[in-house]
Amino acid sequence: MEKNTQVFLGGDVGFEGTEPRRDCSDTLYEVMERRLNRRSLMKGAAAFAPLFVIGGAGAVGADEAQAQGASPLGFTPVGKDDGDEVIVPEGYFNYPILKWGDPLVAGAPEFDPDNQTPEAQAGQVGYNCDQVQWFNLPFGGILCVNHEYTNPELMFSTFPQLGATETGVEIEAHGVSIAHVTPLRTADGIKYQLAKRSPLNRALRGNDTFAISGPAAGHPLLRTSFDPTGMSTRATLNNCGGGKTPYNTFLTCEENFDQYFANGDGVTDAMANQANRRFGLRQEGGSRQWYQFEDRFDARKEPNEMNCQGWIVEIDPYDPTSTPVKRTALGRFKHEGAGNQLTADGRLAVYSGDDARFEYVYKFVSKNPVNTKSREANFGLLDEGTLYVARFNDDGTGDWLRLVAGEGPLTAVNGFPTQAEVCLFTRQAADLVGATQMDRPEDIDANPTNGHVYIAMTNNTRRTAEQVDTANPRPNNQWGHIIELREVGGDAAAEQFNWDIFMLCGDPNSEAAQTPEGRTFFAGFDQSRVSSLAAPDNLEFQANDSVLWIMTDGQPRTSVGGNDGIYACPTEGPERGFNRQFLSSVPGCEVACMTFNNQANHMFVSIQHPGEGGVLNTNVLSNYPDGRQPPRPTVIGVAKRGGRGRIGS
Repeated sequence: MEKNTQVFLGGDVGFEGTEPRRDCSDTLYEVMERRLNRRSLMKGAAAFAPLFVIGGAGAVGADEAQAQGASPLGFTPVGKDDGDEVIVPEGYFNYPILKWGDPLVAGAPEFDPDNQTPEAQAGQVGYNCDQVQWFNLPFGGILCVNHEYTNPELMFSTFPQLGATETGVEIEAHGVSIAHVTPLRTADGIKYQLAKRSPLNRALRGNDTFAISGPAAGHPLLRTSFDPTGMSTRATLNNCGGGKTPYNTFLTCEENFDQYFANGDGVTDAMANQANRRFGLRQEGGSRQWYQFEDRFDARKEPNEMNCQGWIVEIDPYDPTSTPVKRTALGRFKHEGAGNQLTADGRLAVYSGDDARFEYVYKFVSKNPVNTKSREANFGLLDEGTLYVARFNDDGTGDWLRLVAGEGPLTAVNGFPTQAEVCLFTRQAADLVGATQMDRPEDIDANPTNGHVYIAMTNNTRRTAEQVDTANPRPNNQWGHIIELREVGGDAAAEQFNWDIFMLCGDPNSEAAQTPEGRTFFAGFDQSRVSSLAAPDNLEFQANDSVLWIMTDGQPRTSVGGNDGIYACPTEGPERGFNRQFLSSVPGCEVACMTFNNQANHMFVSIQHPGEGGVLNTNVLSNYPDGRQPPRPTVIGVAKRGGRGRIGS
């Protein structure tokens, strides 16, 4: 077997193909200056009210206090730290809930790093926890956690010698863990623990079956040896951000899926081959060794298998017998995030970024409204609707461009005879309609108090000064930025929007910030008072609260320094833009995601790939969380000591 010595850095893959497909020739610093200092004039859009919250009411908002001028945040910020310990503010505590390898389903063995098997991993918590969502129960709740990718250099003492057993473990370490957790009172306060014998606990992994629905279901390019009808597939791979629908289903996003496949020269369909190259599939060989042991990852043997990845998957966490579904109507690309809110007429809008350099921001609006009387009636809601891609105009307006077969350039002559091809080759469709190429658009979330939408642009060090535009105003953008988008009329179904740069990330006290390229901006707030941050990745709001919570991925590689962390930033009131650091993680780790329970008195955080950049037992960067090797990706809980009060208040 060929030795595999690559260390996988799956969170920062980006577009590896040719140069950007359209020139961005104007240098627009003067326009940017005017845009950055223009404050939002549109207020008061309708708030998003979640539906079908099972077993508990939503949290009480803090907007009244904020409107009166009181700070919505009451914690003392933590400082930058590079130690191997999670740091939270004074008066808070944190603890592990779900660690890689913990037994999840009945019969699963205890974690034994020296005797890992695919069979054991199939019933244990997966690797590299990313998105985490809370689903309420009368006593406790369900944590849905997806598992983005594996770091074999941190998993196996045999690395770089990786055989069939290690490959099998890696495949079973991908996917989704569904964990029923219950509260336990301790000396510190309430802690959640896995309900080990609960029938709700579930592991959806690399050998499980996933249904395919929507316009592309059954398409010839989705037909494989596993399912010649093209209506189902095995595995959900490289799951990154996602979302939670108002009818309480879990949306999980397939992102850098190309890394598992090999030998792209086996694909003869021209459109599919073009898409695969742009995703990053190698024409010969592959990034991982999986294709050497399983034919489905070798495009010369299974040319359509990769087309079954790159979708948003919907899962019902309350029904352990249900089949998860890949919803093709939302398009195929490197999905990051599935933030959603209701339109004025009750339909569901789902926002998603394509996490690669010079890719796009998308929105899907369902054809039918959410059924508020029958939860199950919504289970096919995301199979019909309109897919859009964003164009950000230099004057602060924007357009949602329809991606509909037969409209404009999306014709059979250009390779789009039906909507199925639009869904399969969404990036090419977005190229044709003239969308704006962005700086790695990642998570997208909507403010529940006014409907404004926030989009994290993690970074793009490949953008040149000749390619900047007002929505991506910095060349060599190593720090990233956040865009605030306001739908016209406050309606998520609108086809036009207004936008501002909410935050240009970085360290306002650094030398780089004194240059036009590296200057920072925090929604106009006094920059001497804010916490510096870089590489915004995931975004989150508490229910009925306008404080934006920001998680970072890649901050240690910038001038900001310190471990990646969590930051809280008001989006309204006198402290709009007053960003403060709430949590500092551990070396090599990204803070991949966080969420709150219904009362917002507990935060759940994904500590992903601790120790990444090192190698097990030889180049140790982290011993988190057990104080020994191997480091274990972990979902942790954070709460106030004594258990009272909203997080951050």
